[in-house]
Amino acid sequence: MAVAAIAVSALFPTLAFAAEEHSLPGGSMSLWWALPFAGLLLSIATGPLLFHQVWEQHYGKIAALWAALVVLPMALAFGVPAASEAVLHALLTEYLSFIILLFALFTISGGILVAGNIHGTPLVNAGLLLVGALLASVIGTTGASMILIRPLIRANDNRPFNAHVVVFFIFLVSNIGGSLTPLGDPPLFVGFLRGVDFFWTTTNLFRETLFVGGVVLAVFLALDITLHRREGGAPKIKDPTPDSKVRIRGLPNIPLLAGVIAAILLSATWKPGVSVSIAGVSLEPQNLARDVIILALAFISLAVSRKEYREANGFNWGPIAEVAKLFAGIFICIVPVVAILRAGHEGALAPLVALVTSTQGTPNDLAYFWLTGALSSFLDNAPTYLVFFELAGGDARHLMTELASTLAAISAGAVFMGANTYIGNAPNFMVYAIARQRGVSMPGFFGYMVWSGLVLIPTFLVAGLLFFR
Repeated sequence: MAVAAIAVSALFPTLAFAAEEHSLPGGSMSLWWALPFAGLLLSIATGPLLFHQVWEQHYGKIAALWAALVVLPMALAFGVPAASEAVLHALLTEYLSFIILLFALFTISGGILVAGNIHGTPLVNAGLLLVGALLASVIGTTGASMILIRPLIRANDNRPFNAHVVVFFIFLVSNIGGSLTPLGDPPLFVGFLRGVDFFWTTTNLFRETLFVGGVVLAVFLALDITLHRREGGAPKIKDPTPDSKVRIRGLPNIPLLAGVIAAILLSATWKPGVSVSIAGVSLEPQNLARDVIILALAFISLAVSRKEYREANGFNWGPIAEVAKLFAGIFICIVPVVAILRAGHEGALAPLVALVTSTQGTPNDLAYFWLTGALSSFLDNAPTYLVFFELAGGDARHLMTELASTLAAISAGAVFMGANTYIGNAPNFMVYAIARQRGVSMPGFFGYMVWSGLVLIPTFLVAGLLFFR
């Protein structure tokens, strides 16, 4: 017991075990409380690269260990009621809705098969990238990536230069294209759960998305035309998948995707003003109804989709299981970090607050854009978004109005710069693995960063000066 008391004193020097009020006093909490969160994100970033086999077999246990290093000390320091209420609030009001949406989009899109093949000319490839980028904001970057990556690879499997097509697919479809709705990318849905209006990102990020997406697509088209012309004088490669009529299979899943969108819009408009309390956590009926409807639509998709279509898509539960386990750990580990951030200049993260604040005391939008983006490049962009959302005050109403440019900077940084590395966004590694499996000579981790450094970073530099200066 003496050891536990010493540990608690180190983590929280001004308070011992008593905690009558069921809330975390972030202003008095030290940076030691952020260590499990940093450790989990570092594990996610390095595990697949440095100890791949151990990570693949035990990532759930590793996430659970980091989560336990938050929950147990909180229970000791602040009491079981305060710790349990803080953790349950994060899990019941944010994590469950977050993972239910991802599960539904993953499941429903996995039942849609784009069969047949077309020839991957520069214009066709650019068209596929454009369609995928637009689709990403409707069915999510994960859904759009899983539906279109195999048709894109088939279209270019007779070309000696085809790795760049997949690289730009990751740029545009797996990341940038998902910036216009909460359905598009996990960080934006986290913002929606925190109170950001459904169409706020559509109206406030369309210019940034149009500019960044347009520049990247133009660079791709110029590069693909150059490489396509160079291939003209090279020995022809027999097309392993000859051109055939393109058909979309699994059409019953399309209205199910529409149902997901309708359920989210319902929760944003129907607000009865009552709540249900579970273990001290208030849950609103519109959110419960949304989650139940979305979950039901996912199970309907499993019932109506043909097994062979999912098999042709390479559908399996591995990716969504990994996301579910890791994000459970992330949402728990970030609880004390959020409490510290809410303390603002009074908390242990005051230097970070100062870094994104101008000398006049107003938010520095350009700093928010680059700091959110830089961390989103190497850490998962959803928790990164949440950290800076809280750093900017955490009040959705205030951020959508007086600080709209700041919220836009945070949103754009999290979504756009997830494309800078393979580990910046969940679909990146999935697309990479599928491409490698299909024989595409993909660049390695640092080789990919050369591509992003040459194409994306200059684009982001210009975008930052245009929109967030």
